[in-house]
Parts: sequence; C-alpha cells; structure tokens
Amino acid sequence: MGDPPLAPVDSAHTVQLEQLEQLLLQTNFQHGLDDAEASSRLEQHGPNKVEGAKGLSPWKIFMRQISNSLTLVLVAVMAISFAIHDYIEAGIIAFVIGLNIVVGFWQDFKAEKAIQSLFALSAPTCKVIRQGRTVGIKAEELVRGDVVVLHVGDIVPADLRLIGGLNLTTDEAHLTGESLPISKHAEAILDDPEVPLGDRINMLYSASKITRGRGTAVVVATGMSTEVGKIAEMLRANPFAGQDLSFAARLLSRTKVTMKSILGLDGTPLQVKLSKFALLLFALAALLVIIVFSVSKFEISDEVLIYGICVGVAVIPESLIAVLTISIAVGTKAMARGNVIVRKMSALEAVGGVTNICTDKTGTLTQGKMITRKIWLCDGSMATVEECMHPLDPSSGSVRWGPDREDKADPTSALQLSKGSQAFVECISLCNNSVVSDGKTGLGDDLGETSTISTVGPSDWTATGEPTEVALHVFAMRFGLSKSTIVQNKTSNLVAEFPFDSSCKRMTVVYKHLGSDLAHVYSKGALEAILPLLDATDDFKAAITAEAESLAAEGLRVLCIAEKVTALSDESTKNREAAESHLNALGLAGLYDPPRLETAAAVQRCKRAGITVHMLTGDHIKTATAIAHEVGILESDLCPARVGSVVMQANMFDALGEEEIDGLEQLPLVLARCSPATKVRMVEALHRRRAFCVMTGDGVNDSPALKKADVGIAMGMNGSDVAKEAADMVLTDDNFESIVTAIMEGRRLFDNIQKFLLHLLVSNIAQVILLLIALSFKDGDGHSVFPLSPLEILWANLITSSGLAIGLGLEEAQPDVMRRPPHSLRAGVFTWELIIDKMVYGFFMGSLCLAAFTSTTFGPFGTDPAVLGLDCNSAYNESCDAVFRARATTFATLVFLLLVTALEVKHFTRSLFAMNPELYTGPFAVFQTIMRNRVLFWAVFGGFLAAFPVIYIPYVNEIGFKHSGITWEWGVVVACFAAYVALVEAYKAVKRRWMKPYAAHDTTA
Repeated sequence: MGDPPLAPVDSAHTVQLEQLEQLLLQTNFQHGLDDAEASSRLEQHGPNKVEGAKGLSPWKIFMRQISNSLTLVLVAVMAISFAIHDYIEAGIIAFVIGLNIVVGFWQDFKAEKAIQSLFALSAPTCKVIRQGRTVGIKAEELVRGDVVVLHVGDIVPADLRLIGGLNLTTDEAHLTGESLPISKHAEAILDDPEVPLGDRINMLYSASKITRGRGTAVVVATGMSTEVGKIAEMLRANPFAGQDLSFAARLLSRTKVTMKSILGLDGTPLQVKLSKFALLLFALAALLVIIVFSVSKFEISDEVLIYGICVGVAVIPESLIAVLTISIAVGTKAMARGNVIVRKMSALEAVGGVTNICTDKTGTLTQGKMITRKIWLCDGSMATVEECMHPLDPSSGSVRWGPDREDKADPTSALQLSKGSQAFVECISLCNNSVVSDGKTGLGDDLGETSTISTVGPSDWTATGEPTEVALHVFAMRFGLSKSTIVQNKTSNLVAEFPFDSSCKRMTVVYKHLGSDLAHVYSKGALEAILPLLDATDDFKAAITAEAESLAAEGLRVLCIAEKVTALSDESTKNREAAESHLNALGLAGLYDPPRLETAAAVQRCKRAGITVHMLTGDHIKTATAIAHEVGILESDLCPARVGSVVMQANMFDALGEEEIDGLEQLPLVLARCSPATKVRMVEALHRRRAFCVMTGDGVNDSPALKKADVGIAMGMNGSDVAKEAADMVLTDDNFESIVTAIMEGRRLFDNIQKFLLHLLVSNIAQVILLLIALSFKDGDGHSVFPLSPLEILWANLITSSGLAIGLGLEEAQPDVMRRPPHSLRAGVFTWELIIDKMVYGFFMGSLCLAAFTSTTFGPFGTDPAVLGLDCNSAYNESCDAVFRARATTFATLVFLLLVTALEVKHFTRSLFAMNPELYTGPFAVFQTIMRNRVLFWAVFGGFLAAFPVIYIPYVNEIGFKHSGITWEWGVVVACFAAYVALVEAYKAVKRRWMKPYAAHDTTA
C-alpha cells in the first residue's frame, strides 16, 4: 500500500511480460491482486465504466421544450395579456404553453428512456484471479493489474494484455471494422508503438468478444482510458478545446451558442426554419400592433390595446408546437414498429431528405453470419447452398449438386453422399471446435432421416464458436454428419490438435478410430497454407488454385480441405510438421456472409427514390464487390471500366486530396478496408457536394462518422454503447430495410408537416386580412369594431385548427412517396408551392370572412352603415345586435372554411372530389377519401358540431365570445362555403394545368 501511485502503461503491446508485471506494481500474474490493493485502486481510479451513455436528465429535456422561438413568442403574448388584465386570453395562452411543454417533455422523455434501455455494460460480470482464487466480480469493479480469465463467448471487460492462451481469437469489428476474428498470441512482442489496433495480436480490447479458445490477460486500462473510452471522450470533448481564444472571445462564442440554443437555431433544418419563422411572425405581429396603434393616432385605450393584441394573436399559430410534437411522436411510434428507435425526435423529419446512405456491410446488408455457400470437390463436382434464410439452421435452404453429378436431388443424409464428398464433409465436421444447437434436442443434433429438427423454429438455433467453423459445421449437419455423430458412429478419439495460427493459417486434428492403429489427419486452412503440404502434381495444384480464384472472385472466403491416413506414432501426434505433411486434397469450401433476403428490394426502393447507397466495409474488396452486385448497389451489367471508378480500396481513397475527391465524377459506391478516418472523409466529401447523408455503424470506431453525418444510425443488437450515444437513431434489428422504412416515414412526416403548416397559416393570413381591413369599421365613438373577438380567434386557432392539424399530421404516405427525388432540406418546408398556396388560400378565406361580416352588417337586412353600435367590443347592449350577429356569422364562416381547407390540403394538386383515383371512383369517392383518415374525419365532424353550442348557448356566446345566435345569416355562411370550395378547386385546376413546377406532389398530374 506504500508503493507510488500506479503509472499508466503506454504501448503495452511493446512491453515484455516481466517488465509489465513490474510496471503494474503488486501484480502477480499467477495469484492476481490482493483484495485490499484492488479496493484501493478502485477508489483511486474510479469504476471501469465508459462515460458515454449518460443517465436521463429531466432538466435538460425540459429546457429543450422551451428553447424555441415560438414558445418565447407565446410567453411574450401571455405576459402582455396578463399586464392588461385580459385574463381569459392570457389563461388560454398559458394553457397552450403548458400543453406544448408537457406533450414535448413526455415524448422526449420516452424517446430517451427507450434509448437508455439499449445502453448496457458490454461485460456486466467477469472472472478474475484475486489472491490466487478465481472469483466473479462486476465489470465496473475491475482495476488495472487484475488478471482476467477468458473463455469462448466472453466479452472483454477492459483493455488487456494477453498473458497466456490457447487458440484464442476475438471479434474486434467494433474497433477495426474487420468482420473476421483476429488470432491472439501472448508471446508476441511488437516493436512499433503506433501499430494499428487490428494488428496488435497480443492485446484484447474492451467490448471485444472471444470467439474461440481461452486465455488469461492482465488489465492495462479501464474506463475512459480504454480505446473505447478514448473515442467516447473525443465525442464529449469541449468544442472550444484546442482553440487559442481569449476569455472575451470564449465568452462571446459561448453566448452565441447559448442564444442559438435558446432560440432553437441550432437544430435540424426544420427546427431552424420554424424558429426563424416564429421570429418573423413575432416581428410581423409587432408591426401589425403598431399599425393598429397608428390608426388610433397612438391614443392607446384598453380597447385599442386589446384590438392590437387580437391582431398579434391572429398572426401566431399557437397550436403549431403541440401539433408538430404530436406528429413527430406518432412518427416515432411508427418507426418503433419498424424496428427503429428515434433517439432525437428531430432526426425523424431530417431523414426524409436523405440523398445518400453510407452503410456497413456485415450485419446490415448481410445477415452477420457466415454460411458455406459452395464446395468444390477434387472429382470436379460442386455443391451450392441455395435459399438459406437462417444460416444456423441446417434444414434451411437446399443443396444443389452439379455440374458433374447426375443426381441433382437434395441429399438429406450421409447415405446419399459419394465417397469423396463424404470424406470432405467428415473432415470439415471433425476439424472443428464449434457447437451448433437446436435449442430443444440438445447440442449438435443432425438433419438425419430420424431427426426432429424440422419441428424446431429457425430462431431456436444457436451456435458457439468461430463463425467460419460454425458455417462448416452447419453444412456437415445437413447430411447428418455432426462432429458428435461421427465420433459416436466411428468410435473415434481425438489424439492431437494443432490449432489455427495466424502465422500458418491452418488447423489440423488427428483422430484414432477404435480397433485401428492408423491415424486420420484432417486439416483445413487458407489455400496458400495448405498447397505446399499437398502430395500432388503441379498441374493439380494449378487447377485447384484456378478454382480457388474463381470462388474468391464471387466474394467467397476460400478454405482448402485436406486429409491423410498414416501410421499412429508420437511424431504424427506431437509434431505439427510431420502431421501436416503429404496431405491429400479433398476440395475447397467457399464461405460468405449472405445478404438479408429483403436487402436487394430495399436497395432498389432507394434507387427509385433518388437515393444513392454506398457500402463502406472493412472486408476485402472482392467480397465487398460481390455482395454489392448481389444486393444491387452495383448494377449487374456494369462495364469493367466503370467498376474501377465506383469500387475503391480505402487506402486509395484516403490518398486522394480534397480537390481530387471533388473532381471524381461519382463518389465510390463501394469502399473496402475502411478505417474510421475513411468514413469521416466520405461524409465530408458528400457534404461538399451538398448531399444529405445517413451513416450507419455499430462499432466504437464508427462513432465519429455517426456524429458528423446528417443522420447517424447505430445498430442496437450488436452495436456499442458509444455508437448509440453518438447516433440519432438506433436500429433494433440491424437491418438495412429498416433504414428505408425510416426514410419513408421521414418523407411522410415532411409531407404532413407541410399540410398542417399550410392549414394553420391559411387561418392566420385570413384573420390578419380580416382584422386589418376591419380597422376602417368605426362605431359611434370612432373606435374600430372587432369583426372577430379575441376568444373567437383563439377558438379557431386552437380548438378548431388543432384537431384538424393533428389529423393532417397523421395522414398516410402518398402512393408516390418513394418514387420521387428527395426534397431539399435546405429549402425546408417553406417551398414556393407552400408559400403561394397559403397566400392564395388565405386571401380567399379572409375575403369571404370579410364578405360575411359586411353583408350581415351593411347588407339589405343590416343596420345603418353609419352606425355600428356603441362600445360593442367590450359587452352587449341594444345597439350591438347587428355587430354581434355579424361576428357570429363571420365566426361560423371561418370555422367551416377551416374544416373544408383541412380536406382540400390532403393533396396539394388533386381535387377533393378525385383525390384517390387509384382507389376510389364514382359519386361516393369524396366520402371514401374523407373516411380514409379517421382522425381527420372525426376532427372535421367534431369541429362542425362544436360551432353550434358556441353560437347559441346563452351567456357563453354574448359574454365570452361577444356574439349572438343567428338565423337567416346561415344562408350567408353556406354561400361563402360554396364560393370557397369553387375557388380552391379552380385554383388547383390551374396548378395542374399551368403550374407544373409546383405540382411535384402529384406524379399523375
């Protein structure tokens, strides 16, 4: 305990084990640490935990709700209303603000809670040697100097230096991007401190998985000091770190960042656009208030002030935030059903504008499991596995033999195998350490004639071991020749095993059959490793090499299978060189990670939608190219000259300068052997081309690219916590098709946002037109008369419009949503079509509401034009009968026009009476169209019914809404309604005929 503080161990892969033991102090590789020393180190250095996945922060979620311009505008209006003692209006606005915050907080909280459920320690427990005893502890309690015991299937709990091991391999794809396991060797000492992580064969890194073998290792780094932690720390870095700024400059920068956050100007394009729009509305509201005051010559009485507030309130769509939040929340639920968890709700609208997808191969485009795709036997026959949907299930798919075998039937037992093929299958089964289980009948069950495997669901199959060996074992089990079956039938005993080693790239086992003095040697490995050991002619070696190259060109990983029978001796069982000499080749096995069945169709949907798919993988270029052809990223008829320009090795791409990359006619569709830096450069290159990109990833090494991309999507099943923390979305099934589902949902949401924005803004424009012109309507005291009361305005904007807008937010996707190019996120939702439409519709609605007011007050049945009563803005008196009836008529007209507007904007160009010609025709088509969205239908029906009590209930109408019941005025309402529908339908017809650029929503126009 009196030793100096524990110093960091830099470049542990270059240090001798004896020296490492001294550096770690009081660490004994045989007996481990003492409990007291371990407790002291834990207290000194803290728990072994990566601080990437933060806990829920309700305060931050709350601040996110009020950090937008529209909320601040509503707060300002509420404050003014309270100041002038207009408590009804102020109370309603306060309720709206509270509703917006509660709805937004709840949805964001649920989204954060869902993503937090995906965060878990990669290794919750581990086995360590403490005081000479092997004990299990929580991974958080691990300290530097602890000796960890590892077995197949374990997750590496920290950064470790290997002390000893047998046939140990790990999957480090989360750091290196390499899908194949890496063989580890304790005795290796590396000279270069900067050697890449994937080449540090004596190191084990946090969150890696042991795929084969066993070993012991000493902890050299924990928590944020691990390679995983370093990347997490980089993602959490201070944005001003490394900048030589003065205190004043730092303060100014932080102030700018804070103000942008408060005003909502640092989010997604939609958030920024809406925040800027809210600020514009606030400025417009202030201008309109000034206009109202100027008309009164700045003699500001309570009535003038209230009128000014009415005009200001009419400009602001109070329900926009709540409707937007609810629509996005519904979108997140739809995404969750499609296996996508939206971590940042704002990303849902952003993903709809994607132009490029940069996706990993393994586990996303492919199934993430190896399968024995083809075998080639030395007699010239070949077997191909077809239509295998579940790589671990031996009954999935079929085996087709050809071209030299007459029997093309699918064999189901070893009895149907030829002598050569049976020897091949026995070899790949016995030279194998994997275990495949059906989950019901036990380990290693076969697909024999008496097997019950056909009753077992594919999801029940599990496997333990290195993926290549699992694939070979499953292939052998297709013929009833699992390792356990062969050993039992032939009563064989394993007498020697020479494990796979990266230096020799092969594995060999020696078996002895009962009652025989012969040794059966089975070997598998890379062709270049087996070829020199074959007892064969040069012509045969050339032929098998050519066949191997042919399989490799198909993207298959090729293994050579060989055997021999020799006399059993100490030399054949203890000497690897002797055991592996004079082998007889049996054939070749071609393995690959098969594409998901739905991937090809999903890629084609992306192409039809104008989205370019790029594959960025750590695999070999031939494997990547073959899979890219198979899933449709590369066209099957692509000429060889073009392949060189769209398929590239990552080191070649990295060697190009920015100008050279920008000069490429097309960015590579396939990048092989990608590093984290390559992925980041790809995102930067896409940004320079003004593309909007999605980046997928599962490893810690993918985190920088996930964060830099416009939308980062992490893998939930096999992804690291750091990647999930950096991402905007998480796939729970790691499936590329789910990304396409997310894009389609994003496009649907974008369309619907435009629809309810149009509906809300039309109402605001109509009210502003009505209120500004009505400034000229003076009563007997020279005061302007309200054509709509403050409560009527709030009722129309909140009660009537909110339900309709929510219904529009729930509209289903248009039939052509994935058959048109991505919308421009830089242009945002406020396209020229939307701007023109809202002005035209608003003008129609405002003019007709004005006509309803004037025809009632100044028409043949109205009062004297010179007299509009006295003090009719504050309360009812006998002189206000015409004004109160006119307000009720105007209010009813406004409400009914809003109801039909919600139906008209379901499609920007198609007529309400022929909105779904693909589905409905005939006289009832309009009703079938309306009923298709039940939420919108009931919002329209409810808005229609709610108008009558508001107009006719005593006291409520006169005292609250400042209007009274009407009779003959309903004729005016109906006339205005009919005129509005006719005008809108005529305008849509003009758009379909003359305004093609704005009719992008209608591909049939």
